[in-house]
Amino acid sequence: MNTNCGRNPASLTLAAFLCLFLHGGLGARAGPGESLRGFAPAQVEEQIAWEEKLRAIPRPALLREYMVKMAAEPHHLGSPGSKAVAEWILSKLKSWGLNASIEEYRVLFPTPKERLLELLAPEKHTAQLKEPVIVQDPDSSDANQLPTYNAYSIDGDVTAQLVYVNYGLPGDYETLKKMGVDVKGKVVLARYGASWRGIKPKVAHENGAAACLIYSDPKDDGFYQGDVYPEGPFRPEHGVQRGSVADIPVHPGDPLTPGIGATADARRLPIDKAETLTKIPVMPISWGDALPLLKNLRGPVAPESWRGAVPVTYHVGPGPALVHFKISANWDLHTAYNVVARIEGSAFPDEWIIQGNHHDAWVNGASDPVSGMIALMEEARALGEMLKQGWRPKRTILLAAWDGEEEGLLGSTEWAEHHAPELKEKAVLYINGDSNGKGGLGVSGSHSLERFIHEVARDIQDPQTGKPVYEALREYRLEQAKEEKDRRELRERPDLRIEALGSGSDYTAFVDYLGVAALNLGFGGESSGGVYHSIYDTFTWYTRFSDTTFVYGRALAQLDGTAVVRLASATVLPFEFTNVAETVGRYVEELATLARKEGSVDVDPLKSAQETLAKSAQAYEEALTRASNSGTVFRKDAADLRALNKLLYQSERMLTAPDGLPRRPWFKHQLYAPGLYTGYAVKTMPYVREALEQRRWEEAKKGVQVVRERLLALAADLDAAAKLLR
Repeated sequence: MNTNCGRNPASLTLAAFLCLFLHGGLGARAGPGESLRGFAPAQVEEQIAWEEKLRAIPRPALLREYMVKMAAEPHHLGSPGSKAVAEWILSKLKSWGLNASIEEYRVLFPTPKERLLELLAPEKHTAQLKEPVIVQDPDSSDANQLPTYNAYSIDGDVTAQLVYVNYGLPGDYETLKKMGVDVKGKVVLARYGASWRGIKPKVAHENGAAACLIYSDPKDDGFYQGDVYPEGPFRPEHGVQRGSVADIPVHPGDPLTPGIGATADARRLPIDKAETLTKIPVMPISWGDALPLLKNLRGPVAPESWRGAVPVTYHVGPGPALVHFKISANWDLHTAYNVVARIEGSAFPDEWIIQGNHHDAWVNGASDPVSGMIALMEEARALGEMLKQGWRPKRTILLAAWDGEEEGLLGSTEWAEHHAPELKEKAVLYINGDSNGKGGLGVSGSHSLERFIHEVARDIQDPQTGKPVYEALREYRLEQAKEEKDRRELRERPDLRIEALGSGSDYTAFVDYLGVAALNLGFGGESSGGVYHSIYDTFTWYTRFSDTTFVYGRALAQLDGTAVVRLASATVLPFEFTNVAETVGRYVEELATLARKEGSVDVDPLKSAQETLAKSAQAYEEALTRASNSGTVFRKDAADLRALNKLLYQSERMLTAPDGLPRRPWFKHQLYAPGLYTGYAVKTMPYVREALEQRRWEEAKKGVQVVRERLLALAADLDAAAKLLR
């Protein structure tokens, strides 16, 4: 059926209504009399009409078409496939009328030259180290696949006894010590899970191990969970998870240019001075290759919680399994291709709304990252269509397709470092996507955007239930809640809580290094599987086991597009800070509980700073309400509005400290950071929290003062904004 959705955005005709209905574009907000934070009442009807226009444009058939193209061949960083994908994205953006270009960076990316793993005793076995072709999936036989390896492992040749270390986290080594097991000089075997992969060789080295192997246990993502590929979505016996092991909690991005954009002429560190390379060799293997190793371990039987689903009795060793592990790489620079499209703002061109998703993959990457990238592309097409209809954003919009994310957030980090002075001045916020599946909305981000993103989520239709995405998420959380107090909060709190940002995707440089407020968005929870970072993450797998009809891809394009259009068009940026203050209060209480266990650090200065912040946040909210109700804020001249909005979007910068966190100065945000031993997972108020956890009392005391100053700086920023409104 051919329908024409063009219309005057200020007045919805019956035909336009039907068109929106047929395309799934109508959300919860459809009539006059509605309000939008940051918009004058007279602007709301037109804004809602434009947003509905945007939501009617994305088409599942086109999302599928984009995935067929982008996931057709392996396209890892530095490959001809990656360059071809970047150039194809560029051509599509230009065909939709957008001003787009490619920015290149030269980054260190080692690729494997030699890989060998042998069991020498008590029996001999040579590991396969290769994922077999599955005849039902033609892409599993594609040429130019990267071998199974961990990027940024140092070269090494080790022969030693084996020790099984469970997930290879600090607590696991404490358990081994209590069992009388020493890993010094040994090869340790850890299973994937419970933390980011790069933590495992890091902790192994700190405990004296000579090398580290990481395998995928079927209890975590294989046959224990369900049928394996191709019968089901889970990891088969010889499936392997590739991945970077660069120490991104120290800093992400190119290991040779920390804090500097990796342009062709950038000053680079010698490789032996790079902080983020591993200190011992490490390699991923399948559970099929781990089986003979585990079978030949003796020593104490592993604790029950350490036992996976490999069909053996889990012993920890050491030995008698004796292994020979050898790995070497080509340590070369490769070109990363970032594609950036720009839509110039009509009123505030120096206020930038930035959105991105990476385009590179470890192999074909249908789920990771193509499923997220195609949603961004359909959103870009929708924006191009709206521009043709006469829409213009007040603020400049930048849409980015990043390269090199898989290796350590290379493309986005180098771009952010390269353009840091301009971004610190102009960036309003950054919206990130990555993989997208089916199920509920996943949202994490800066808490100044908590209320805003839920306002948007109320206007997007959940593909499965037909309800607003926000209500579907609330109902899901109510079903999952175990405590009555949690259920009561879900019913009574005006906004659902969003998670804080740690690391692991391209928002990291924006929020942690630059202090730009950020959101990370995507659907999931009902598309589990075990093909992550393997040759089986293909179009065939995705269209059998994930968002098979691409309706959640459309929903993500609608969600992101609505957020971008609303932010780009609001007279007053819709940041909100009472939720920030309340969340900070929760963090402070957690720290107080942690400090009371030792009784050696006073966190009361944080409590008083939080109380000041809460008063300032409330004062700003009241001033904005009065100014909005009276209309005075919407009658301000452009200079006054620029001054007000700059205070609002610079608010996140107030939470950064120039010296950063102890021993990792690149991470400057004082509310959010990945933990030193969590990798991706967030540590809130990390300066103080990690010092308390590591019993560094003087450091914790200093951290209290640093964080206190940042909270008071944010309060002062809000006071200035409230004064402008008055």
